Amino acid sequence: MKIVVAPDSFKGSFDSLKATQIISQAIKDFDHQIEVVEIPMADGGEGTVCALLQTIGGEEITCTVEDPLGRLIEASYGWLKFKKAAIIETASASGLPLLTLEELNPLQTSSFGTGQLIKDALDRGAENIILGLGGSATVDAGVGLFQALGLIVLDKTGCEIDRVGGRLHEIHSIDIANVDSRLYNVKLTIASDVTSPLLGEKGAVYMFGPQKGITTEQLPYFEKGMEHFSYVMNNVSVQDYRLYPGSGAAGGIGFSLLSLLDVQFESGLNLIVEMTNFREHVKTADLVVTGEGKIDGQSLMGKVPVGLARIAKENGVPVIVITGSIGDNSSLLEQEGIKAILSIVDGPMSLKEAITNGETLLYETTKRMMKLLQIGTVLGRQKKS
Repeated sequence: MKIVVAPDSFKGSFDSLKATQIISQAIKDFDHQIEVVEIPMADGGEGTVCALLQTIGGEEITCTVEDPLGRLIEASYGWLKFKKAAIIETASASGLPLLTLEELNPLQTSSFGTGQLIKDALDRGAENIILGLGGSATVDAGVGLFQALGLIVLDKTGCEIDRVGGRLHEIHSIDIANVDSRLYNVKLTIASDVTSPLLGEKGAVYMFGPQKGITTEQLPYFEKGMEHFSYVMNNVSVQDYRLYPGSGAAGGIGFSLLSLLDVQFESGLNLIVEMTNFREHVKTADLVVTGEGKIDGQSLMGKVPVGLARIAKENGVPVIVITGSIGDNSSLLEQEGIKAILSIVDGPMSLKEAITNGETLLYETTKRMMKLLQIGTVLGRQKKS
C-alpha cells in the first residue's frame, strides 16, 4: 500500500511539516511495510517556505528585519542556490503570528520587513522570487514593502512619511525613481489563493481587516484610505488594478506589486502541487491523507484538502481528511472526492486543551484511521470469498 500524506498546517498548533511527520509516524508504527510519501502542503501563506524546502530541498536563509511593528527580529526565506531562486512569505516578517492579540494595530503595522527579505534575496543574486501572500498583519497596501526597496512616499507638504501603516490617506504622492532596479529584471511569481479585489465588501479592508485588528467602526476609515492611495498609485501605474483578482491579497500588497512590477499571479496551492510533483505521486497511490485545523463548507473556496481531493479524484484515489474541528456543511465536501473526515478531538475539551495536546491527538486519530482501514480491508476480502 502507498499512502501520500499531504496536510496543511493546523493553525495554532503546528505547521504542515510537523503534521506530516506525526501522521506518517503513526502510519509506520501501525504497519512499517506501508510506503509513505510525505508532502507538506501550504497555499502561499504561513508554512509555504517550510513545505517547499522539505520536499524539494534548498537552504533556509535567516536575516534581521523589522516585524510589523518595527521591532528587529530574525526572519527567514528559502533559497535554491542553483536556480538562483528565493521563496519568501509575507507571514515570515509581516505576519499575524508575530503579534499578540493585544498588539494588533493596523494603524501602525507595516510590510517593511517583507521588503527587506526581498532585498536580501536580490543581494544574494536572486533571478527568480516566489512571494507567498498570506497571513499578513498589515493593510498598508504594500507601501512598507516598497519603502524597504527605495520607494519614497510624500505627504501634501512634501515631507517624507516613514512608517505609513494605516495612514494611507496622508499620502499625496509617491516617487518610484529610486525603487531597486533589480526588481524590474527578476521573475516575480505571486503565490496566493486570495482572489479578492482591492476595494469593496470582499476587498482588503472589509474582508480581511477585522482579523488584523480593524474594528467595525474603523472599517470605513481604512477603506477610504485604501481608495485614496489607489488613486495616488494610478498616477504612476500604466493600468488600474483595483478590481484585479488578488489585488486585495495581504492587505493590498497584491495591488502595489501589480501596479509597479511585472508579476505573475498563481494559485499558491497549485504552485506547490506542481513544485512537489504531487500529481505524479497520486497516480500510483492507494490513499491520500490530508488535513488542516478546521474544515467546513467554506473549504470549497480553495482550501488545501479540497484542492488535493479534486486532483486525487481525477485519478480515482480516495482522500481522508484529519482535522481539528468539523464545521457546518462539511458533507458538501464528499462530492469533491473526500471519503471521510476525522476530528482529532476525541471527547469534550476546551480549545486550549486541544491545542496543547494537538500532537498526541493527531497521532492517535491517525492510528484509529489505520485500524478502520484494516477492518475495511478484512471485510472486503470476506465479501469476495
